[in-house]
Amino acid sequence: MKQTAELILPIEIAEDPTALHQAAAQQMGIAAERLSAVRIRKRSLDARQRIIRVRLVVEAIVDEPATDDPPPKAEYRVVRGDRRAVVVGSGPAGLFAALRLIELDITPIVLERGFDVRLRRRDLARIQRFGTVNPDSNYCFGEGGAGTYSDGKLYTRSGKRGSIDAVLTTLVAHGAPPEILIDAHPHIGSNKLPKVVAAMRQSILDAGGQVHFGKRVVGLITKPIHTRKQLRGVITADGDEFTGDAVVLATGHSARDLFSLLQSEGIRMEAKPFAMGVRIEHPQPLIDEIQYHRSIRNELLPAASYRLATTVQDRGVFSFCMCPGGFIVPAATAPDEVVVNGMSLSRRDSPFANSGIVVSVEAEDLHPFNNHAELAGVAFQKSLEVMAASAGGGMQRAPAQRLTDFLAAKVSATLPKCSYKPGITSAPLHSLLPASISTRLQQGLKDFGTTMKGYLTEEAIVVGVESRTSSPVRIPRNPESLEHPDMAGLFPCGEGAGYAGGIVSAAMDGVRVATAVAAMVAG
Repeated sequence: MKQTAELILPIEIAEDPTALHQAAAQQMGIAAERLSAVRIRKRSLDARQRIIRVRLVVEAIVDEPATDDPPPKAEYRVVRGDRRAVVVGSGPAGLFAALRLIELDITPIVLERGFDVRLRRRDLARIQRFGTVNPDSNYCFGEGGAGTYSDGKLYTRSGKRGSIDAVLTTLVAHGAPPEILIDAHPHIGSNKLPKVVAAMRQSILDAGGQVHFGKRVVGLITKPIHTRKQLRGVITADGDEFTGDAVVLATGHSARDLFSLLQSEGIRMEAKPFAMGVRIEHPQPLIDEIQYHRSIRNELLPAASYRLATTVQDRGVFSFCMCPGGFIVPAATAPDEVVVNGMSLSRRDSPFANSGIVVSVEAEDLHPFNNHAELAGVAFQKSLEVMAASAGGGMQRAPAQRLTDFLAAKVSATLPKCSYKPGITSAPLHSLLPASISTRLQQGLKDFGTTMKGYLTEEAIVVGVESRTSSPVRIPRNPESLEHPDMAGLFPCGEGAGYAGGIVSAAMDGVRVATAVAAMVAG
């Protein structure tokens, strides 16, 4: 017999299997010897009080022998039909779309402009060591998408878009740690995600799908039908053509050349809200002390994180992609840009904590770029990234400022240690950023200092620019069919199309879109 209980326990008890067994028995009013096993089904940390507790949902096996839970398996049938779909992009949206297409007996043809996770690592090393950016293989482009080498956080609030558990189970079946199935804020880490992504690729290949690397899309293959066109395939930079019954466009938020291609083809897009700002880095022990109310973090506790938000002059100012025990990484996709993002390894044991601190961008910010029409937000992003590259001095060095100097609007004479490997250069970010962003950042950070005593310190550093929070473009689609309203056979998907905001939500959107493709093909 199985019984479920909710427990709130000190972390020392929650992490001790024997003590947890006793606590579960006491909560259920059952003698401990009647429980053959106690399994954690959900786990979250409550650090709001000085006594830190863990909230658990446990399942106990009562009065019968316990058997091990069968591990999730990656099992897909071989596709045998002649139905095909082209999937542009191998990020989470594209990979999960491809796996779902296989389940629906449609052969996916996955095209990735970058390289596989092994070769991609070499290009990341060149960025870190030499400041050399390959426009097709970097922290944003390549197998697995931006999330593979920039943290792998799996938290989302988008439960209505699909099954979060199904996404997490698929990741575990491909090698992700089983703990992501129970943690409230699951995280894989950039050291483990590459193997998971490679295993997903192998599942696609084993089932009869195709995966092609170094295939940047530069053209569309269309034919007229009735009153509109139908997208039949794409042309890649090396002249190859790939056709199918549909095209799933899952390119991620940084595929600016694809946005330009759609614009040149007259395919409707829309400007979408987004945010921009900076990345702030603190010593991790300082964040631990603030959040855990103790000078030394208990070894059982993870590196502390935070989530902050306020409103300044009618705009949101908020933390984004907080990386405890992490690193700031260069996320530019062109040599003349500097873009910063955050990542962490599975152990989150770096001495630094970093987070994006960003401001909502409004239409008034984009007025100087209105000649770019629906791509005005892209042009605005690009302008700040080029500014950051110039202020950094080249070679992917980033402009930086002590947090206290940023608030005081003065240039930093010296800079604290920073995890950003290409290097940092002292620069007046307070004046280089548009006033609509910098003044709100300054006030927002002061608000955060009230929320987190000790947050405003000269030990913290502000690094610019954090500009790729989400796509500034949405590619419209029919709410029911998920097909583009003007172009038959085009299925915008994931974060780049404006329908997701992270690994899990992008994966769920990939599953939804693949299901819609199958319905269209069957109809």
